[in-house]
Amino acid sequence: MGLKGKKDVLVALLKDKNDYYYADVEHWYRIPAKSKRVPLIVKEKKVKIIAFYFPKTFGLYAHTIRYYANVKNISLVKRDALVLDEKKHPRSDEEYYKIEIDKLTELKPPIESLRKRRLLFISTTQNHLFKAKEINDLYYESPLEEKLWDEFKKLSINAERQWEIILDKRTFYTDFALFCKARNIAIECDGDTYHMKDENVEKDKHRDNLLYNAGWDVRRFTSKNLNEELEQSVGLIKEAVNKYGGLEKANDPRDFEYIRSQEEKQMFLFDK
Repeated sequence: MGLKGKKDVLVALLKDKNDYYYADVEHWYRIPAKSKRVPLIVKEKKVKIIAFYFPKTFGLYAHTIRYYANVKNISLVKRDALVLDEKKHPRSDEEYYKIEIDKLTELKPPIESLRKRRLLFISTTQNHLFKAKEINDLYYESPLEEKLWDEFKKLSINAERQWEIILDKRTFYTDFALFCKARNIAIECDGDTYHMKDENVEKDKHRDNLLYNAGWDVRRFTSKNLNEELEQSVGLIKEAVNKYGGLEKANDPRDFEYIRSQEEKQMFLFDK
């Protein structure tokens, strides 16, 4: 079973005030064509809406998405045709994707990153953009991940989606990251089509070993686990979180809390 929604929204980093000026005043955004991280929806010119993420350099706007715009056109142009008043630049002959946009529209309320994370691009759907309450609501990678994320939200389990981990100059993305006191947990939702192939199983094992040595406990869940045994699977995740000293609060990395059932919470309050 594949994804139902169409990815035609690009969430993109506004690196600095120059990028903000180009988007707000001149109505365009650029991505170096030679970058290995150019989103597929940009290459295929399928972006209909672009939304902008502000990094920490923007002060009060930091780590939020506050504006979006309709996309008018996507084309490949050289840098010197983009920034006309720029003096001769060493990359003036390099090509960029120029995303031409309409006037910026304010997103109310803004979408916040509770963990104040770094990000470059997210490809998502219009439904996800306009319903998101925080950054993790934007990700739309597989039905299995959507199911587990919905369950995490119901249980107030603070997780980060598509978390970037860099080890020895290699970059990995884990479906979910849970930050615990003693050891972090990486959760992978293994769809049967890809992850059950022998060559991919070997790759996953090697990757898991690297992550374990870097302080991560990797937990993998199959389609059956999440479609037919969701309650038990989430129970295993809760056990692991509590085993490692509780889950870090997104707004206070020095504070950890155990995941308790409603009955346990009531007993805990009574005992206090």
